[in-house]
Amino acid sequence: MKRIGLLSDTHGMLDPRVFEHFASCDEVWHAGDIGSVDIVNQLQAFKPLRAVWGNIDSYEIRRLLPQHNRFLCEDVKVWLTHIGGYPGKYDPLVRPAIFQQPPGLFVCGHSHILKVKYDKNLNLLHINPGAAGKYGFHLVQTLVRFEIDGSKIQNLEVIELEQKK
Repeated sequence: MKRIGLLSDTHGMLDPRVFEHFASCDEVWHAGDIGSVDIVNQLQAFKPLRAVWGNIDSYEIRRLLPQHNRFLCEDVKVWLTHIGGYPGKYDPLVRPAIFQQPPGLFVCGHSHILKVKYDKNLNLLHINPGAAGKYGFHLVQTLVRFEIDGSKIQNLEVIELEQKK
């Protein structure tokens, strides 16, 4: 079993409470718009990190991280990317590949909108953790924590850090 801490859209600001909320996690996943190499380094020093670059990320971050990260976690095929859309509205850049080789778990960021939705047509779970940073139109900073046990994705929790000021 793996415990996953998931965040996105930090935009250069890593709230220190992330470390408290993800202390029991085995891995941290970041779905892009990280904002600084320092955040990549802090997360890598904390836990094993799987991450992708987002549209605001520098070339330095783009040299360190892929745009798309497809991997196996336990028995679940995962696709982590920044701009991906959601069931019924997948981004044109991922649409052909997601229909040809759908993962069991599709994770993206970008919208700053927390969304967990099951795609019955592709038999996959979509998760967008919202935005963990303070930049953007979202009203609440959010994180997601969940477990993957074999082929099961379970015990998903939404963590609200605080209302933005």
